[in-house]
Amino acid sequence: LDIRVGTITKVEESKTRKPTWKMTIDFGEDIGEKISCGAYKNYEAITLLGQQVICIINLGKMKMGPEKSEVLVLGVSDKDYGTIPLTTAKPAINGQPIF
Repeated sequence: LDIRVGTITKVEESKTRKPTWKMTIDFGEDIGEKISCGAYKNYEAITLLGQQVICIINLGKMKMGPEKSEVLVLGVSDKDYGTIPLTTAKPAINGQPIF
């Protein structure tokens, strides 16, 4: 698996049946921006904007209704808060591999 860090640069409503955000994530100059549709609706869009998240970038495109998700934002489920995205503790360079 190719796991990288990226910064969420845009968050908008997705057109999927399930409540998800369509997030544009910047992985730096070499990889560029990728789209992810994720079940992070327990967060306001403004809260996600600018967050650095941990993603799997080599799973291929996944069709989610009319949307195409290019990367998977990793997260954990919490009974009180819904889905929590995995983030960095300190700023990292976009596109850096996770090891």
